[in-house]
Amino acid sequence: MPSADVRPAGRPRDPGLDRAILAAAERQLGEAGYAGMSLDSIAAAAGTTVPAVRRRFRSKAEIVVAVIDSLRIQGIPAAAGPLRERALALLRNFQANLSRRNSLAVVGSLLTEERRYPELLDAFRRRLVEPRRAALRQILIEGIDAGELPRSADPEILASMLIGSFYARYIATSDLPDNWPESTLQQVWPAVP
Repeated sequence: MPSADVRPAGRPRDPGLDRAILAAAERQLGEAGYAGMSLDSIAAAAGTTVPAVRRRFRSKAEIVVAVIDSLRIQGIPAAAGPLRERALALLRNFQANLSRRNSLAVVGSLLTEERRYPELLDAFRRRLVEPRRAALRQILIEGIDAGELPRSADPEILASMLIGSFYARYIATSDLPDNWPESTLQQVWPAVP
């Protein structure tokens, strides 16, 4: 039985190269779309070779899923504290994750490619969107149950309104104020003075 401190054969992977490959793939996905990017162009932009890219990712689709995962710069906030504050923390988290440079260009590319490569948009939904929507829906349900929101409120519609306002504002003006989470939540869940 090998000892626990025996290293696997070969050189360890360079995390700087991993980041360069993902950054190159993210830029190309945002600028050229999935169909317009290639392992050759990603390798060239990252300053490496196709075999080095293939050692990390088996396919172009796998690279795109890694790009989607890299859009998540903050995990979902802990479920503790007052309900409204938890909802606000989730909206701040959502804004932080999608305000990163190229994030919305990547989303646009995934939407553009939906008919030919629906699995890519599905990966974005499963990995980034749905966990936050589910957490927000749960907080809204708890807010309704606690009487902090109207009994007639639909948590699914409220979640869509809150999160959808981010995309709507970006499409309309490309200007998202730093206080977007606070001002948006105030419209559906006013802070108690």
